[in-house]
Amino acid sequence: MAKTTKNFLTNMALVPLAAEPIFHIANFPVTNTMLNAWLATAFFIIIAFVASRRTSLVPKGVHNFFEAVISGLFDQAEKVTGSRSKAKLFFPLCATIFLFVLVSNWLGLVPGTGTLGLWQLVHGEAELVPLFRPATSDLNLTLAIAAFSVIITHIMGVKALGFTNYFSKFFNIRGIWRSFKKGPMAIIVACIEFFVGLLEVIGEFAKTLSLSLRLFGNVFAGEILIGVMMSLVSFVVPIPFIFLEILVGVIQATVFAMLVLVYLTVATQAHGHDDEDHHETAHA
Repeated sequence: MAKTTKNFLTNMALVPLAAEPIFHIANFPVTNTMLNAWLATAFFIIIAFVASRRTSLVPKGVHNFFEAVISGLFDQAEKVTGSRSKAKLFFPLCATIFLFVLVSNWLGLVPGTGTLGLWQLVHGEAELVPLFRPATSDLNLTLAIAAFSVIITHIMGVKALGFTNYFSKFFNIRGIWRSFKKGPMAIIVACIEFFVGLLEVIGEFAKTLSLSLRLFGNVFAGEILIGVMMSLVSFVVPIPFIFLEILVGVIQATVFAMLVLVYLTVATQAHGHDDEDHHETAHA
């Protein structure tokens, strides 16, 4: 029992929370998760090159597969947005996020990831630092993707609704000003809506944290799980867990991309105040 516990703690130590630097470019550290992200990027560059080599209007061979994937993803995006025009607008970003996260998750299951590495001195002791580690097991990367996605939702919202109309959802000062003409109850309701809008601001930060932590936590936990299982039994037993991680990789990529698509759809929809302004304008 004590030996098993020791092995577990050893494996936990072999998977540090932070990504490990492999080398430096000037003073910039290049980590093992960054190398995996570069591999994923190189993979998509090769795929884009192959896909662009089609010389006929009718796809053949591998181009049929590419077209099927893109068509399937676009159909799902159209179902979520309920609008073909919005699906076309949001599809490039959401499909890119989905494919990048999916490939990054699966690259962590390629043999050699987490096992091939360099011996380095860490805290005075020689430790094997893996050359490659799943890119999505680095909170820096997941947080960057999440923050970028949330910022894009605000940009799209402003573009669709206008600066004043969009940000009145968060800071409804205009509603308070107009409520003075409608009586005490309208003022109370407008004040409540103003504070609800402040909660919406907090919710935007919560979106970023939830997107990044969900993806990071699942991938990092899977990395630890497979490491522990392989340290206990090296053959056969870890295989179901590897297939489980393949499934988790698909699920996490789908959830991340779908949530971003939903955020974009909601951000570009007119809220109650916009409808009220429209009716007032039409009445005038």
